[in-house]
Amino acid sequence: MKTYKRSATQTKILDAMDLVYDKLIEFKKKSNTELVIMKDDKIVRIKPKSFNK
Repeated sequence: MKTYKRSATQTKILDAMDLVYDKLIEFKKKSNTELVIMKDDKIVRIKPKSFNK
């Protein structure tokens, strides 16, 4: 397996994406709405009580 070194910009982008994910989950829990994702080429709705990272 080849390992790649990330640039400072790539690291900032990935950190920001993690933050966005956390805020999305927090928002979905607070508003008690389902999270809609694609898993195995199917659309799946996840209830707020079962959100896990």
